[in-house]
Amino acid sequence: MEITEVRVFPVNEEKLKAYATITFDHCFVVRDLKVIQGNNGLFVAMPSKKRKDGTFKDTAHPLNTDTREMIEREVLAEYRQELERTGAPPPEVGDRKLNEEEEKDKEAEKEAEDKDKEKEEEDKEEDKEEE
Repeated sequence: MEITEVRVFPVNEEKLKAYATITFDHCFVVRDLKVIQGNNGLFVAMPSKKRKDGTFKDTAHPLNTDTREMIEREVLAEYRQELERTGAPPPEVGDRKLNEEEEKDKEAEKEAEDKDKEKEEEDKEEDKEEE
């Protein structure tokens, strides 16, 4: 599976920096990804919806770290290019470094995998409750 198109739509908000749309293999589109300015730099948030209890649940998300990193790398690269094209200033906090600091990468991978597993378990529990 490969990302065949990335479109980024910058916004001028404090933490939300852009919306993005990605296309996989010229045949599957995911809209409403968000480029967010976090404490440690930019990251990509998956599309989500607000639940009745006020929490948010991803409507689409990668199931493994490699796919998550691929999406983030492609979206952030396109975001930077869009800023250059429009002449907009870069974000105030520096971008995270992907694949440069191995220990931080391993820690981030573990956190992402744990988060993905929790989401899968929540999805299964919700499915059971809905039945």
